[in-house]
Amino acid sequence: MTPEKIGAWVEKHRKLILDAERYIWAHPETGYKEYKTSQYMKEQFEALGYDLVMAEGITGFYTRLETGREGPEVLILGELDSIICPKHPDADRQTGAVHSCGHNAQCATLLGIAAALKEPHALDGLCGSIRLCAVPAEELLEIEYRSKLKAEGIIKYFGGKPEFLSRGYFDGVDLAFMVHTSKSFAVNSGSVGCLAKRIVYQGVAAHAGGAPWEGKNALYAATCGIGAVNAIRETFRERDLIRVHPIMTGGGDMVNAIPETATLESYVRGSSFDAIKDANRKVNRALTGAAYSIGTNIEITDISGYAPLHNDSLMIEVVREAYEAIDPNGSFDIRDTMGTGSTDMGDLSCVMPVIHPYAAGATGTSHGSDYQISDPEQACVKNAKWQLAMLSLLLGNGAERARRIVAEYKAPFASKEDYFAYVDALCQSGERIDYREDGTAVLR
Repeated sequence: MTPEKIGAWVEKHRKLILDAERYIWAHPETGYKEYKTSQYMKEQFEALGYDLVMAEGITGFYTRLETGREGPEVLILGELDSIICPKHPDADRQTGAVHSCGHNAQCATLLGIAAALKEPHALDGLCGSIRLCAVPAEELLEIEYRSKLKAEGIIKYFGGKPEFLSRGYFDGVDLAFMVHTSKSFAVNSGSVGCLAKRIVYQGVAAHAGGAPWEGKNALYAATCGIGAVNAIRETFRERDLIRVHPIMTGGGDMVNAIPETATLESYVRGSSFDAIKDANRKVNRALTGAAYSIGTNIEITDISGYAPLHNDSLMIEVVREAYEAIDPNGSFDIRDTMGTGSTDMGDLSCVMPVIHPYAAGATGTSHGSDYQISDPEQACVKNAKWQLAMLSLLLGNGAERARRIVAEYKAPFASKEDYFAYVDALCQSGERIDYREDGTAVLR
């Protein structure tokens, strides 16, 4: 699998790749709702001759290719979901969904990789196996909707990758990579993890004009809670990269009544699980204290979000060499910094070596109203060549590189079962104040 052959195989399927990028851009759907996108990808993969394992009850699928020679299994992923940004000019007018995350380019790239691997002799010289996966729900949003799916037993985890991992869809995989669309070809050392939160302030309704003193204003309690969180930000250490950014999803039903309920969603992000847990204790104390100050109650649901991502150092060298192979005169940046966005690739990095670099081709603000895939050649076509070059380095020459990476990786958890036991223990839910008849209270 030489760079010249890789280039020829991808170029042969250029139209397929670029058509997919535009189709998926035009049909954005949020996590676990990617029905059109998943169906489109399914049809395209099946047209290429792939047998797919469809995710049961949710969107997404995977497929496997065997080289016929023993070796490790490499997982290559593309994400199906969009974000919500109603002011984007290309946003869905009903849902506000739009791919100002670049996941449409990821899916198009994955399709290009799949097409290239079906070319005659594409697997010659490779050892091991390849798993291609169209995975749902990377963007951790619509927490209330995903909580409903979890309550109904449809999902266990809010992110698509931990959900697939828990279901056994990645059993047998030894290492994984996925390239995210950005403004340049680059890789960080990793990125922060996060804990997701749903907060419900519970007050008492009353006539807002006639007898407001008979109520307990949940909206005021929520705004006090946001203020209290803001007041503790200077207690977060810079090295822990803590980020807390609540939004209000409900604050009253009508203007003429004291709001009985106010709801927030938030993340607590950090560079390690210990930092996340410490910051989350402070946040919960601030939120609960605000509820007590108004005389309301508060229900806080802490939900396992995503683990901190640690890119494998040996795989960083693979992506650099692969980039130089397909573009010797190009620019590839290795940054010894941790990104402050979160991804569920972090969950996979807890049990296997992974790499999550970036490809150029996007302009504007990530998750913003001006984001565009302005150069699909870079974001999709060149990206597909790059990932195939990575695959060649990993599984070529008797899969020597992949074997070494797997052998030297020290996973934070011994197994996926150990990992899920740990993150499940982070999940807590319930009211945080017990009011007594004498007016005192116990805060939890």
